[in-house]
Amino acid sequence: MAGPSHYVMPRAEMEKPTKILIVVSPYYKDIADNMISGAVAEIEASGATHEIVEVPGALEIPTAIGIAERMSNFDGYVALGCVIRGETTHYETVCNDSSRAIQLLGLQGLYIGNGILTVENRKQAEVRADPADQNKGGGAAAAALHLVALSRKWGRQDKGVGFTSDILLAQDDTKTV
Repeated sequence: MAGPSHYVMPRAEMEKPTKILIVVSPYYKDIADNMISGAVAEIEASGATHEIVEVPGALEIPTAIGIAERMSNFDGYVALGCVIRGETTHYETVCNDSSRAIQLLGLQGLYIGNGILTVENRKQAEVRADPADQNKGGGAAAAALHLVALSRKWGRQDKGVGFTSDILLAQDDTKTV
């Protein structure tokens, strides 16, 4: 392990069926496959079900999650991918923009575990993706499941955060004769 051990919360308990979408960029296929293995194991251990979709890169992950939220019926999402620093500033753009977009989706009420690795080299990615080592895929799945469980504890919020474009006008049900 790369550093000191850290606290891991107990597995989220689900009283109702839970369906999770794993959105993965297989740009580094072996890294992605390890992360998927960790995520699937965590999801199945919690009794939830899952589907997996692939997208070309880390920047497309938040878009795919947004599409799924609008057009499907998932309870939570796991974002998996890997960005390894290269020779250009593209690394910063991909890391910052994918993370920011996922955070914004979360603030809008989506339950997302962010497992997009942002590393300096391939060895760091391998250690973090390995289900027998740091298991960041499993950690991202656990995060999504904990957020789903928390939302169920407090009651699912069907309204957005902040301003919305849906404005309801009060109707006057009284009639003047």
